[in-house]
Amino acid sequence: MKYALVKYDIAGIKVEVKTVHFVPIEFLSWECLTVGALGWGQIQIANANHVTIKTGYSRKTWMLELCEVMLDFYPREITKIGNRIEYFEAVRDRWKTKEE
Repeated sequence: MKYALVKYDIAGIKVEVKTVHFVPIEFLSWECLTVGALGWGQIQIANANHVTIKTGYSRKTWMLELCEVMLDFYPREITKIGNRIEYFEAVRDRWKTKEE
């Protein structure tokens, strides 16, 4: 899979294209990527003003880095979900004691 990264300026109704990169995902450095909680995890560019492209980067190395990122990400998500469950259990318990 390849991604088109376009840097541009907008002035009024005019768009001025500055640069265009068409690269495979493994050329995008983990220094500029982040993972969000959506489905199996959504890879996002953390800051579009700071995109690091590593031309020729190894897909194997990138995938191994992805696995490390995800193995760090999911335990933190489990902790967050556990906290949310506890919160709503407490809210439910408070509401059970209220009169109609």
